[in-house]
Amino acid sequence: MSEPLVIVGNGMAAARLVDELVKSALGRYAIAVIGEEPRLAYNRVLLSSVLAGETASHDIELKPASWWRERGVTLKYGSRVTEIDIGRRELKIENDESVEFSKLVLATGSTAIRLNVPGADLPGVNTFRDSRDVDLLLTLAANKKRVVVIGGGLLGLEAAYGLVKAGAPVTLVHLMDRLMERQLDAPAAHLLKSLVERKGIDILLNANTARILGEACVEGVELADGRQIEADAVIFAAGIRPNVTLAKEAGISVNRGIVVDDCLQTSADGIFALGECAEHRGICYGLVEPAYEQARMLARHLAGRKAAYEGSVVATNLKVSGVSVFSAGDFLGAEGSESIVLSDASRGTYKKLVIAGGRLTGAVLIGDVTDALWYLELIRSREPIAQIRKAMMFGRALALAAKAA
Repeated sequence: MSEPLVIVGNGMAAARLVDELVKSALGRYAIAVIGEEPRLAYNRVLLSSVLAGETASHDIELKPASWWRERGVTLKYGSRVTEIDIGRRELKIENDESVEFSKLVLATGSTAIRLNVPGADLPGVNTFRDSRDVDLLLTLAANKKRVVVIGGGLLGLEAAYGLVKAGAPVTLVHLMDRLMERQLDAPAAHLLKSLVERKGIDILLNANTARILGEACVEGVELADGRQIEADAVIFAAGIRPNVTLAKEAGISVNRGIVVDDCLQTSADGIFALGECAEHRGICYGLVEPAYEQARMLARHLAGRKAAYEGSVVATNLKVSGVSVFSAGDFLGAEGSESIVLSDASRGTYKKLVIAGGRLTGAVLIGDVTDALWYLELIRSREPIAQIRKAMMFGRALALAAKAA
């Protein structure tokens, strides 16, 4: 008889775990997936494309309903788990029955942070996190509402780009001195800013939001320096917070995220966590690729094979507001490292490679990301680069030709 394995959350991490499990442990588990969003798992990275009208909402689904059905997976979406009873090995679902489990995986994701400023609870203040948010933003854009997006990280830029493409006037305000400061160095961020502004987005840096103006609804945003920006709506895109309440109330160890070991097991036996809600060796990644790496490792472990997750080399490889952006590893350059830089602002390209100890340790690319995955492979493998050092800036083909010569 198959062992009941329940996954809480029906996002990208959960879908990848199921995909890996049916390949490595087919028949071993009776898998059930319980998710709060009222739809099949979808590619959250493409939400801005839906907002921009470049992709239809149904086209971003990761797997069709038939895929889940054919693999014997029980899906319960639009269902909220309210309690984990560790002793009885069961979950309580809002307005529904309890679900028993032998093993449990928490893939509860994260929630958009809403800044604690006056006016944050006014009608017209929204977040950009899931498909329901996209529906709200599409309505704003259709009515040509003036929108202020707060946050110049990946989420904020994607929200701003989607809104502008959909027809809304947008101002993006960011607390820091550059966009995407966690993924880009200053020159790359400066180039990205100029390329994004060409899309029609007004960008204000070093802009600290003091309050949201309005009585019955949003009328504008006031910054700490006194500047005021007229707005009909405000979008918070200033970061995410792991969803840990369910685990915490069950007595499972929680820090910023749900604390897991190298097998991704929580402090409770037979209960695991992965993706944005998990904290491994003090790190909550909040990115897709580490979640997929965790899913592969956890599937191997649950299949009874030797496996350990030792952390991820963080990489970003996306189109940000229509601009190709890649960064990985130590892109700022730690002490003792050196950087090779190629910049061509007129063509909208920037490339920086960071080298330490005869190995590639970090990279930033704007515009031309053709060789991004090759650079990432070099960073992760820690392969010596002495033979290709002079040519590697110009791409894989030239570097490998130089090595062969």
